[in-house]
Amino acid sequence: MKALVLSGGAGTRLRPITHTSAKQLVPVANKPVLFYGLEAIAEAGISEVGIVVGDTADEIREAVGDGSQFGIKVTYIPQEAPLGLAHAVLIAQEFLGDEDFVMYLGDNFIVGGITGLVEEFRGERPDAQILLTKVPNPTSFGVAELGADGRVVGLEEKPKEPKSDLALVGVYLFTPAIHEAVRSIEPSWRGELEITHAIQWLIDERRDVRSTTISGYWKDTGNVTDMLEVNRSVLETVDPVNEGTVDADSEIIGRVRVEAGARVSGSRIVGPAIIGAGTVVENAYIGPFTSVSEGCRIEDSEIEYSIVLRGSSVTGVRRVEASLIGRDVEVTPAPRNPSAHRLVLGDHSKVQISS
Repeated sequence: MKALVLSGGAGTRLRPITHTSAKQLVPVANKPVLFYGLEAIAEAGISEVGIVVGDTADEIREAVGDGSQFGIKVTYIPQEAPLGLAHAVLIAQEFLGDEDFVMYLGDNFIVGGITGLVEEFRGERPDAQILLTKVPNPTSFGVAELGADGRVVGLEEKPKEPKSDLALVGVYLFTPAIHEAVRSIEPSWRGELEITHAIQWLIDERRDVRSTTISGYWKDTGNVTDMLEVNRSVLETVDPVNEGTVDADSEIIGRVRVEAGARVSGSRIVGPAIIGAGTVVENAYIGPFTSVSEGCRIEDSEIEYSIVLRGSSVTGVRRVEASLIGRDVEVTPAPRNPSAHRLVLGDHSKVQISS
């Protein structure tokens, strides 16, 4: 069994971060989102992985390499433009051959991995198996309609009037039957080959399409709100460890990981939180659910429920929260402009000035 990981796409919902960085490489708890997916694939016993890449191909290649750091062998598959998930399957056919495969969206995050799902698929081998989860806003997702027997009877991509609240999670398992399906469909109104249309083709051809509804944690990390929420979820599993230097005037409370070479002085850190390697925290407060990457500086500031990327500094800022700060950013207070009241008052005036 092989894996196909999708790491193209422009990441428009995470701009301006994704103007200069691949969305799959934005870190959660100081580790790129994509890495969690590759680790889950390796844990499921899959060693051959094709990664579909687009405009950010060089950055993905530099981060992932040949895959040996994850215990996998990676083949890169260029996609000329983000033309849909089914198009990714179409251009990956030579790599996939006649083998079953799992397709994993590189910016998705699933707590608990996919090992159980892969084992179930290997044992039963339906033509397709999809993951579903209940969502409050199904119009934003591909939505599945189930029959009375629990089988998938229909799929719609971002429907205006959803027939259920079951959204497709970004993990799919297929036999080679999907190749005929992706060759048989036409582009949608968006100009993309939709994987929902390909799976619907399988259903219409009376192929065996099954679903698993997960109640665990899943997030599409396509926007800042979801990225911060995933960061929060991962930090809750952090084990406290101090590999850096924390002086006697500092207070560390709860699950806080201080990585090698980091220095904390005169500061208070309330976990769960991570302080990256070589980062300096001085006379600052770092609150829960905050990840500060390597080589940063947090000084005379307060920051909470945020992600700070490599090489950035936050200095002299009273309060920062619910923020995603990119690489090599400088955050400082705005200069205070001197203020004065210039008055021209007539006789017998009465003026009240609040200062």
